[in-house]
Amino acid sequence: MTNPENISAHGRRLLDRRSFLGTAGLSTAGLGLASLLQSDGLLASDVGTAGGKTPIRPSIDPNNPYLPRKAHFESPAKQVLVIFCPGAVSHVDTFDYKPALTKLHGQKPPGIPAVTFEGPTGNIAKPFWDFKPRGESGKMVSDLLPHLAEQVDDFCFLHSLNTDTSAHPQGENFLNTGFTMEGFPSFGSWVTYALGTENQELPAFVAINDPRGLARSGKNNFGNGFLPAAFQGTDFNAKNPPNNLHRPSGLTPDADAATVDLLQRLNAKHLELYPGDANLAGRIASYELAGKMQTSVPDVMDLSGETAATLKAYGVEGGSELRGEYAKNCILARRLIEKGVRVVQLFNGSDPAGGNGITNWDSHSNIAETHAMQAEIMDQPTAALIADMKQRGLLENTLVVWATEFGRMPFLQSNGTGRDHNPDAFTCFLTGAGVKKGFSYGESDEFGFKASVNPTSVYDFNASLLHLMGLDHERLTYYHNGLERRLTNVHGNVIHDVLA
Repeated sequence: MTNPENISAHGRRLLDRRSFLGTAGLSTAGLGLASLLQSDGLLASDVGTAGGKTPIRPSIDPNNPYLPRKAHFESPAKQVLVIFCPGAVSHVDTFDYKPALTKLHGQKPPGIPAVTFEGPTGNIAKPFWDFKPRGESGKMVSDLLPHLAEQVDDFCFLHSLNTDTSAHPQGENFLNTGFTMEGFPSFGSWVTYALGTENQELPAFVAINDPRGLARSGKNNFGNGFLPAAFQGTDFNAKNPPNNLHRPSGLTPDADAATVDLLQRLNAKHLELYPGDANLAGRIASYELAGKMQTSVPDVMDLSGETAATLKAYGVEGGSELRGEYAKNCILARRLIEKGVRVVQLFNGSDPAGGNGITNWDSHSNIAETHAMQAEIMDQPTAALIADMKQRGLLENTLVVWATEFGRMPFLQSNGTGRDHNPDAFTCFLTGAGVKKGFSYGESDEFGFKASVNPTSVYDFNASLLHLMGLDHERLTYYHNGLERRLTNVHGNVIHDVLA
């Protein structure tokens, strides 16, 4: 034991009971104040251990992880709809007008390497569809997408996007999760982890898959990665309800209700014994949500109440069967947004057997035929969805994102009928809450080969989407395997020029 005579005068004052209680009280008050300031997003942005800002942890109730939570700061966007087109839509044939392609059609592209990552460079190919000025803004859009072209005055285009990969699975992963590898949380999972949801009877995050199946990267596009399982996307579409939702035919309603009641009592008893078991609490919350979905999901999927005019506008009938199914998915997306679902991810394109332009936008050959096939499915229903949301006032607090994983080359492949992958330039657009209207940001070069003005990475893109949802991408983190993980890794800058 230390000899009291060896303790300094300052040390003896600290050991004095009255001094100790006073110091401890001030410290506790300071910690309490810091906690309150952090919960309101008012702490200074101190530099953290990874060189970023101090993380802001969502306050998640383990008994109900879906409860709505405050954003880091006020933002007009409260919900988000992501329309994702797997396969790489050709920007130079849709939204990125390049007169030089017509001028040099059939010639070798000057200033472009003779060999790219997938083989010899072909001859320059003019757009397969004519471009025309649209709307009051005069935005040049091709005839491939006439319905979306009518709405360009409401869109904010990003023409200088570039990505880190030219492979479809990795490209989908990178756009949707911020990493080319699998196992990382998707954008929708990050948003629902941070914000929860307004409707406690439907999932916080719904992925509406294409009628033809999953995209190349499958459920990783809407997976929770290392985030709690409560934040993974629930996937279903207008044709196929969530799995295991309906009661087995041999089980009566009374027996089903009795079983649920027994499980609830057993789980509650177990939780009393282990009050700190977050996994059990989360599992109970998941089961309770599933029970509520038995009535809420059939209701939201029931399109019988939609008017004939609405069904016609979306193109449910009068076109291909696939367009009709995708149109129903678009109506389902609008209904989910109306019900308060935080994130809806709508897929246009799948990859059951390689795609090759038949089931998605991956047009290495016969692009004139295959892109036209996909556009017939996507254009009218998507345009009707955006117009319908605008008419109903949903765009006032909903951000809409139209995206694809990368672009396509300005020249033809060796077969002479298609365009190869282009990771160095592609186009996406935004509309709705928080973004400028009739605006174009960034440019690709004169051929659409590389981003040249305001090059924008996928990290910047995702940082901006989070910002529009009221979230600081540098402070929205999750501690995993010794690292503070982010959607944007250690990169990304918000594109302030696109903000309204």
